[in-house]
Amino acid sequence: MKKIKMILPVPMPREAISAFEAQIPKELSRPDISYEWVATKNGASILDSYYDATLADTFVLAAGARSENEGFSAVCLNSMSDSGLKALRSRLTIPVIGPSQTSFLVACMLGKKFTILTMWDEWKHMYEKTLIEEGLTNRCASIESINVRPDTTELLNGKEDIIFEKLEKASKKAINQQGADVIILGSTTMHQSYDYLRNALSVPVLNPGVIAFKMCEMFLDLGLTHSKVAYPSPEKNNDTVLDNVKEIFTS
Repeated sequence: MKKIKMILPVPMPREAISAFEAQIPKELSRPDISYEWVATKNGASILDSYYDATLADTFVLAAGARSENEGFSAVCLNSMSDSGLKALRSRLTIPVIGPSQTSFLVACMLGKKFTILTMWDEWKHMYEKTLIEEGLTNRCASIESINVRPDTTELLNGKEDIIFEKLEKASKKAINQQGADVIILGSTTMHQSYDYLRNALSVPVLNPGVIAFKMCEMFLDLGLTHSKVAYPSPEKNNDTVLDNVKEIFTS
């Protein structure tokens, strides 16, 4: 059986990880592939800055660097920060997939202009980084924020009535005023709004965690992985450098 390691870029307790696991509908799971969800042991908190993003890159790399030796067939990141994506592709030969890069490129196949729908302005730096790296700034109609601080533990639980309406309003503004014809949820923490928005809007809505997850499966089915010419391996590995860093949440 093939195994995919799903990595969350911030430390969190086991019960919080379960809320992220719920973003993958049971009907989309396959009996021939198993999934192991892990969070980083330390580092970033909410990815609200370049500082936090660098911590996330470092600890996601630590969480995934030995995945190939551990018997995993692929690594799937579960954050629109795509933390550690390129570093892990350099370290590993198995597929490494990130939701931001994947959902942006899928959006380009579905429409002419996409909007990224986010919880707050502090996450815009994540999207701008990927847009620039992938040369997609001209395909992004807008980044729409509802200016609500995200909750990485409870996600949208208990706030659905307020948050969903705000997200719908921001999406319709992007469609009617900015020319967006595809909407991308700006965080895997927003996955609970997907069904609501998909039914409320007239354009495709992308749930990035699921898009990345299914792309990862497709790569495994087709025997594809990243080019080692594009992502050359290091001359020397130093996978143990963070082993002695304290783990915030212990199981």
